[in-house]
Amino acid sequence: MTTIRKTNKVQSGKISMHAAQEVSALKGRLPTQIEVSNAAQLRQIMANQLNPDGDTVISLSGKEGKTEKVTLTPALAASFMDLLRLVSDGRGFELIPLDTMLTTQDAADILNVSRPHLIKLLGRDDIEHGFVGRHRRIKASDLFAYKERRDQERAKQLEKIAAFDVENDLL
Repeated sequence: MTTIRKTNKVQSGKISMHAAQEVSALKGRLPTQIEVSNAAQLRQIMANQLNPDGDTVISLSGKEGKTEKVTLTPALAASFMDLLRLVSDGRGFELIPLDTMLTTQDAADILNVSRPHLIKLLGRDDIEHGFVGRHRRIKASDLFAYKERRDQERAKQLEKIAAFDVENDLL
């Protein structure tokens, strides 16, 4: 299981991610009821603190009671709220950096397709990919770009079907 190291130690204004205690990551499992409850509570607190017009400044207290101010940009605040929403809903998640090179099985799992179907997509050059030795690898950002294009195309086709149904009184 993946672990993350967590600390409240501050070095020259930046939070250091070393030392302190190890905390189990949520990777590969659903959050516990305590984690769901804690995430819901933190989500409510954060929602009350968010600045809709710009950066959000929050104060965090360390073990010694020392308070540090942290500035969250709108994008970072939204991402944090999305993460809290997933956990407070009891849903699992996995963070994938955009520069990660994925195996064909990992990519197929993300797209919710079979590996042979993904290989067919790669063969048609629908998804940019490369090789490491003789193994295909897909950059996460390229996979997500394909997924976005695919989802947009599906939405267009569904709109056409819905319009056809309305025009022909099929509803």
